[in-house]
Amino acid sequence: MGQFLRKNKEKNKFIIKIILTVIMAAGALLFITPLLWMVSASLKKAGEVFAYPIKWIPDEFMFSNYKFVWMNKYYPFYIAYYNSIKVTFLTIIGALFICTTAAYAFTMIEFKGRNAIFMMFLATIMIPPQVTLIPRYALFYKFNLYNNHLALILPGSFFVLGIFLLRQFYLSIPMELPESAKIDGASHFVILTRIILPVTKPAMVSIIILVFITMWNEYLNPLIFITKKQLYTIPLGLQALLDDEMRNYNYIMAAASSAIVTVIVVFLSMQKYFIQGITRTGIKG
Repeated sequence: MGQFLRKNKEKNKFIIKIILTVIMAAGALLFITPLLWMVSASLKKAGEVFAYPIKWIPDEFMFSNYKFVWMNKYYPFYIAYYNSIKVTFLTIIGALFICTTAAYAFTMIEFKGRNAIFMMFLATIMIPPQVTLIPRYALFYKFNLYNNHLALILPGSFFVLGIFLLRQFYLSIPMELPESAKIDGASHFVILTRIILPVTKPAMVSIIILVFITMWNEYLNPLIFITKKQLYTIPLGLQALLDDEMRNYNYIMAAASSAIVTVIVVFLSMQKYFIQGITRTGIKG
């Protein structure tokens, strides 16, 4: 009797797993459908993009759409791609430096008002970025940063959420490690670079992915602070292409497909550490 009940229980678990798998697969398909339509549209002729019923596989694959997007005379898309890579890479470097040093100070260094200052940092997350547009515009214009990629890089480097994530991650590190290093005469720089950073790879990867996606998709700040076409990032490049080729949505979809490839590659290559980083940041508070 007991064996029968055990087999019946295992069978029920197996059926539940199948049902959940089907539900998850249906949800994944639902979310990925727009992406598949975008790629399909990027390989069609202009008149076929909005044809109904949808023809997912075009009769003729128009790879020339991608060639036009990247090499057209109005606005070659490689310019925006290069600018986005430049801005995103430099912002990631700045964010990693600021986040690691600030999180280390809030975790490993005792000073008066440490928790109060940290709470003030966190409070800035609640301020909508639109509120600070005018002050930032005046500040950047005064310091000749208008129409300069530094107007995007500098604010993006102060990533408060990254400071919070790293601080939570540092709290999960046994305090015996830095304390032993202090007893041996190690400086804060040595403790940070040789003890703390080597064990915080998942959290660092989490910050890299978050900053990358934020800066890669940033539209409002480039729209306000960048007016020179040669300095456009991908979102503005897509808008410029849309203005020039309003009715040729196959070109727009080709540009969008080109833009999203980098995001997918970065996330898939780092998702293992990203999940670990997000999970471990909640161990201690």
